[in-house]
Amino acid sequence: MSTFAVKADKFFLPGATSGPGYLLVEDGIFGHFTKEKPECEIIDRTGSWVAPGLVDTHIHGFLDHDIMDCDPDGVIEIAQGLLSNGVTSWLPTTLTASVEQTGDACESVADAAEGIAANGIDAARIQGIFLEGPFFTEKHKGAQNPAYFLDPDVDVFDEWQERADGWIAKIAIAPERDGAPEFCAEMADRGVHVALGHSDATFEEALACVNAGADIFVHTYNGMSGLHHREPGMVGAAMTTHGTYAEAICDGHHLNPIAVRALVNAKGADHTVLITDCMRAGGMPNGQYNLGDFPVVVEGGTARLMDDSHSLAGSILRLFEGVKNVYDWGVVSAEEAVRMASENPARSCGIDDVCGFIRPGYDADFIVITKNLQLEETFLGGKSVYKA
Repeated sequence: MSTFAVKADKFFLPGATSGPGYLLVEDGIFGHFTKEKPECEIIDRTGSWVAPGLVDTHIHGFLDHDIMDCDPDGVIEIAQGLLSNGVTSWLPTTLTASVEQTGDACESVADAAEGIAANGIDAARIQGIFLEGPFFTEKHKGAQNPAYFLDPDVDVFDEWQERADGWIAKIAIAPERDGAPEFCAEMADRGVHVALGHSDATFEEALACVNAGADIFVHTYNGMSGLHHREPGMVGAAMTTHGTYAEAICDGHHLNPIAVRALVNAKGADHTVLITDCMRAGGMPNGQYNLGDFPVVVEGGTARLMDDSHSLAGSILRLFEGVKNVYDWGVVSAEEAVRMASENPARSCGIDDVCGFIRPGYDADFIVITKNLQLEETFLGGKSVYKA
């Protein structure tokens, strides 16, 4: 049996932060936290903090690979690269495409997950698939291709889930599409989380889907009807519906920090989820790339469509940068910022039984960070797999 303990100044434990102290790791699994020095090997990270590995539940690509390439090897390379972002668990995310290509993408993710497990590859753990599309509407399409938009269809979903070998954990829809509440109810019965986005829905239309089982809002503010004092719209629904989670892309381009503060004030830090929505240019130099069927230019920290709209097309954000941003902006405390990128996303997608927490019995996936929230090191199953 391989047993060691990490010594650090502070640990982000489920109930509250604690430290200084020691965190036991036994055969790649978290043991208990103690303030007394245990009789085992000590990995000394004095001066630093230890937090759960981050969980990115909305990410399309990285290192010039995209989930819609439908290439298992590319998915694996994304997963390996994400360790440098402090991410140890993730949901590979699709874009709106044909029914067939979406199925191909699902199959490739399932193949990648099998390959990672079979070959013992050090890579961020695939915890499910997020289908972002094609059940959207035109007005807030963003970088989604409207040629493939459809009404929610359980039979089509079943086809994708079969090809995904059951890996689909989350799916996004626009509440105003025909049959949206019924689809939400059916997905909830199956344990699949429904996210609402790319939509011009009214507050009442969004509320109907929430009441039927939807529980996430896709990149809040972006790609949705805004908050108006006579029609609260999708943003109003994201801010006020009880128990739902609101995603936020905190790269400083998608959202003004004041808008992030307003969201957190309304929603609470425990129901705000940091995501990246990162596309294939993440981790790559400036230049021209593709997002799905559309050419994109990456410069000045953004990815934008090369058409007349110049709309933001995903991001090139690394998740740990989002954590540091919300802290540096004064929106939340360091503890809240970390939990918004670990515990909250895991809970939002129902994967909090396997990731997002430093808890005895969980895989020992954790990060070592400085007191001013800089990433120093990533551990996967108790093994150091990245050092800054």
